[in-house]
Amino acid sequence: MRAIVTVIGKDRVGIIAGISNVLADNNVNILDINQTTLQDVFTMIMLVDISGLAIDFTKLADKLEKKGEELGLSVRIQHEDIFNSMHRI
Repeated sequence: MRAIVTVIGKDRVGIIAGISNVLADNNVNILDINQTTLQDVFTMIMLVDISGLAIDFTKLADKLEKKGEELGLSVRIQHEDIFNSMHRI
């Protein structure tokens, strides 16, 4: 089972490490990552494997959102099928 993590906010040191640590601590594997900085705006999309998730998906979403708040970012996670449905033209 896979999910999409999106991260948006002002660029700063430690963003990737902070989000990756939350994922690793909860047995989530990063399959692919794409990040860019537009002037001082950081954006990142991660495709992650949640099949070995150690906690409830909602609790992971809460932890990622809390880490985002600590880093001054918007962090969201969605199941891949929901993400794909929302972005289908």
